Amino acid sequence: MVEVSKNTRYFGTNGIRGIPNRDLTMDFCLQMGKAIGTFHNTGIVAMARDTRISGNAVFSAVSSGILSTGMNIEDLGILPTPALQYYCKTFSVPGVMITASHNPPEFNGIKCIAKDGTELHWTDEERIEKIYEGGSFKSVDWRNIGTIRSVNTAVSLYVNGITEHVRADLIRKKKFRVLFDAGSGASFETTPKLLESLGCSMVTLNCFPDGTFSGRHSEPKEENLHDMQNIMKNGSFDLGIAHDGDADRVVFFDENGNFIDGDQSFSLIVKCTVKEGDVVVTPVSSSDSMDEICREKGASLIRTKVGAPIVSRTMIEKKAKIGGEENGGVIYGEHQFCRDGAMTAALFLNLLAQGDEKASDLIKELPKYRIFRISVPISRPWKDISKKFSETVEGRRIDRTDGLKIYEDDSWVLVRPSGTEPIVRIFGESSSLDSARSIAVRYREIIENLLK
Repeated sequence: MVEVSKNTRYFGTNGIRGIPNRDLTMDFCLQMGKAIGTFHNTGIVAMARDTRISGNAVFSAVSSGILSTGMNIEDLGILPTPALQYYCKTFSVPGVMITASHNPPEFNGIKCIAKDGTELHWTDEERIEKIYEGGSFKSVDWRNIGTIRSVNTAVSLYVNGITEHVRADLIRKKKFRVLFDAGSGASFETTPKLLESLGCSMVTLNCFPDGTFSGRHSEPKEENLHDMQNIMKNGSFDLGIAHDGDADRVVFFDENGNFIDGDQSFSLIVKCTVKEGDVVVTPVSSSDSMDEICREKGASLIRTKVGAPIVSRTMIEKKAKIGGEENGGVIYGEHQFCRDGAMTAALFLNLLAQGDEKASDLIKELPKYRIFRISVPISRPWKDISKKFSETVEGRRIDRTDGLKIYEDDSWVLVRPSGTEPIVRIFGESSSLDSARSIAVRYREIIENLLK
């Protein structure tokens, strides 16, 4: 979350986030827009936003700052983050996405996109921060102030780009029945158009823009998707699909209404996609099933710190075909190097179209690991607590790639501070969901006691 003070990092793992008119003030957004425009100085910036109530205000403030530097803006309207990224990649222009992704509706944020469609490198984010802190903004006279041009082709460009990477002919022959939940987020138009283009019949939930997310929470976790799960249990659908607020992630339900977690869908897509010699990139938070699958396929697995930008840039560097995170954020390099919920949904349908197996059959073929995630709110910096926490786990096998990943027999737990919210995230993995929950809860209690 943004803290407007000197010598601080404003960009977290996924852009700047905060509550508008509280810590994400309109003056801050205006000045940050000036810094972004001064940094790029390329003529054009593409911008889009999700469905949040504060979207227009934050968009207006940031865009005003950019325009004041002489940059022109192409306004793509309400759009998923990966759709903006695909537009940036296609036309080689930088972008700015106004979104807080899966955060509650009171939040919003500013995410910068590079010309290749990836999230801006942290070194470039630091350069923008220095421009902001120094107030050294480019300013033009009234004749050269930028203009805004509305663009209405981004949705079709994005959908067509996805269908090029799957066997659309096979998917259409299957005539899949899909239940889709947009969560009133930015995918309310794009994913239905994609499913329609792939010949699916669908029923939709929360498929309208609503900045309060009144139908369900934006985070696509099982406990937030009870309505969808209950409908899926009647057996009328082949697959259930649900996005987060900006649709860079996706989760699924099988034909019986069983929740398919992000680590399972990611593992399945890797299992059915990679070949011998391929490279797969994933953070330390992802399931150990990825290790088994890559060994079985003869593929190389690279583990990184948590964060989609880190994964995507490692993929580019190592020429990886696929990467992603355990939260439903899959990065398919042949399409673009960013998390893309709609591309992931198309890949899942592509797997189902290859044979006669149902979604539940495919999941049964995966290694038996389950991840359970919880979090602990913190009111002070994690660094104030981390030393004491480290002392409680001293002597155990620990991976310090990102936070602390502690191994216990056939289980592990990862404890790391969030880069987007004032919380500590806890991931527990074991051979069963109950065991994974048990180890995660145990470490949550340790942290809560330290906080007291």
